[in-house]
Amino acid sequence: MGGAYLIAIVVMIVSWLVSWRLKSKFREYSQIGLASGLSGAEIAQRMLHDNGIRDVRVLSVEGQLTDHYNPTDKTVNLSPDVYHGRSAAAAAVAAHECGHAVQHATAYGALILRSKMVPALSVASSYMQWIILIGILMINVSIVPLGIGVGIFALTTIFSLVTLPVEFDASRRALAWIDRKGIVTSQEHTMAKDALWWAAMTYVVAAIGSIATLLYYVSLLMGGRRD
Repeated sequence: MGGAYLIAIVVMIVSWLVSWRLKSKFREYSQIGLASGLSGAEIAQRMLHDNGIRDVRVLSVEGQLTDHYNPTDKTVNLSPDVYHGRSAAAAAVAAHECGHAVQHATAYGALILRSKMVPALSVASSYMQWIILIGILMINVSIVPLGIGVGIFALTTIFSLVTLPVEFDASRRALAWIDRKGIVTSQEHTMAKDALWWAAMTYVVAAIGSIATLLYYVSLLMGGRRD
């Protein structure tokens, strides 16, 4: 189990550093007002309207960096700092979440695949760690429990990988739109792009950590099979 703990510690440290950097960038860019004076909510409404989307609501939700798009009830949920904010950071996040709404409306393949994986993974993930633990304890008796656990973990890793193009594409759509519509100046565009890049890095770190952990569990499984 030492290898798993080492991986977990490294991923935890890197994740913390990326998260800290993201929050730092968001605070910095939130203090610089947009020349256009638009709020995150207004930008979201404009982007949805420009893409012909009329059935998605823009809501304010509690918390910090809790922004997300919910394809189930078709809502763009923005944290108070983004919903009411009139900064490059607010513009970037609001447009990014609307980028997911555009993906949904245009049946973007990676988003559809990720959405279909959610129900099964939400159930399987609840038991995955217990199955893997039991599998490791029983590895000298049978590799079947660990094999099942590794299979489930592999699905979560695939989910992490599928998430990457979804997030990067949403940011690409967001940056292209706010630039094309003159929502931001060139300097504000640079700040928005930087903020979204750090946000994307949180998903990259999570995917790398998942791959590394999966490889470790696979090595245990292969070792048990040889025994």
